[in-house]
Amino acid sequence: MARTTAKTAKKERQGFQPGKSGNPKGRPHGSRNKATLAVEALLDGQAEALTQVAIQSALEGDLLALRLCLDRICPPRKSRPIQVKLPKIETAANIAAAQTVVIAAMAQGDITPDEAGTVAGVLEARRRTFETTEIEERIANLEAEAAKE
Repeated sequence: MARTTAKTAKKERQGFQPGKSGNPKGRPHGSRNKATLAVEALLDGQAEALTQVAIQSALEGDLLALRLCLDRICPPRKSRPIQVKLPKIETAANIAAAQTVVIAAMAQGDITPDEAGTVAGVLEARRRTFETTEIEERIANLEAEAAKE
């Protein structure tokens, strides 16, 4: 059991209860961290000068500054369009043929393993769609047969 001290007794008289927040609604939405606001205030108006320093450092051979500048100018690509000639996919049986094409393209170096994985994921989603549709049809047929009996 918690001990009641003079300090906690005073807080309780002021409306504070142990284990209960003094601000039950929490931090206001959109409020910002004081440290972030302080840093922004210090940098306010200095963005252009700091950018020039980073560019100058990059031009003088500072690799970290160079990387910073290049990442802003030309960020790394997340993905790229690829071209793989897949067979027409109208049934679940066509999925295996499409996967064979994807694996061959990866093996030849036409697409990366990550790209092959992405395409394989799309093919798997399509396979699940066929599977779900087939199961729904089977259930509907079974229900129709049961209703006839």
